[in-house]
Amino acid sequence: MQKQSTAALEQTEQQAATKKMMWILMVGILAPLFDTTITNVAIETLVREFNTSVSTIQWVMTSYLLALGMVIPITGWAVERFGGKRMWLFSLAVFLLGSVLCSLAWNVESLIFFRTIQGIGGGLLMPIMQTIGVRASGGQSMGKMMGMAALPALLGPILGPVLGGLIINHLNWRWIFFVNIPLCILAIIMAWKGLPDQERGTSTLRLDLLGLMLLSPAIVLIIYGLGEVSSNHGFGHAAVLVPVIAGIVLLAVFVVYAFRKGNEALLDVKLFRVRSFTVSAILLFLSGLTTYGAMLLLPLYFQQVRGESVLVSGLLLVPQGIGMLLTRSLAGKLTDQIGSRPSFLLEPCLPYLEHGHLHSLARIRVITI
Repeated sequence: MQKQSTAALEQTEQQAATKKMMWILMVGILAPLFDTTITNVAIETLVREFNTSVSTIQWVMTSYLLALGMVIPITGWAVERFGGKRMWLFSLAVFLLGSVLCSLAWNVESLIFFRTIQGIGGGLLMPIMQTIGVRASGGQSMGKMMGMAALPALLGPILGPVLGGLIINHLNWRWIFFVNIPLCILAIIMAWKGLPDQERGTSTLRLDLLGLMLLSPAIVLIIYGLGEVSSNHGFGHAAVLVPVIAGIVLLAVFVVYAFRKGNEALLDVKLFRVRSFTVSAILLFLSGLTTYGAMLLLPLYFQQVRGESVLVSGLLLVPQGIGMLLTRSLAGKLTDQIGSRPSFLLEPCLPYLEHGHLHSLARIRVITI
């Protein structure tokens, strides 16, 4: 009986510590999520400020995505090698630096370059957050933990467009990036004091350089090619087809290489043999495509076609965010209840929760988004 009471007490303490850790991480992830939604609302304003075209300004978003796509594959290795807390603080510092530089941009070219720096920090934050959270929970109450991790992503589409509209209406466009500064500083202080120090990985842990040279360019080429669709009026132009096809070929080569290399590969693609995991990844991809694709296009439609103000455009995006909040907030609870053996989604993946494979779960989820 005493052993059971002690075990229950330890479990309660672990859950409390995990919850505290997730709240600290959630503060840090707010900055990149708000930044994305705020910038989307400000596209038309940036076009006027820099006296350029929408096709040029779209690179303010595309450069961010390209940098994000390049750094995501190395996140798992970096966390194992340097520790979660160190990498979290490093990522926040890089995002903070990028935000400061973006706010000081003097032309569209400098803004695009500085957004790349932001993308490096932003690309590291989400997978690091998920990796730290999965480790802290020890595979218990995964649905609830992931529900907490998704909360900032649900608040971003609700508060971000409205905040962006208020900034553009009443302040200079530079405040789009100024607002990140206090959030990042607060997140760094909270993480420095509140996150537990984690030991670095073993010195024998090596980065899969060949896998990185295949996967990162593949992601970047696909994103770049898709970003050229609007400039070339469709998918049939060589500027679109060449990078997309090259990216797909590199991705296929990486998959073959990763299967042969096994557990030492940059990304453990064997996880996709689990049917429930694969279905989840596909649904996450579709969810990200429909959510963030609409959040990029709808503000332009409201402002250019309907003639709405930036603030009204932001308010018109709020119902979509509310709908996501009402439905997704139940997902974590339902996952833990339905899959209590221990989880219908997590159970086939439990062997991968061991040291050295854990990072693949979080990183694959972000890539599919």
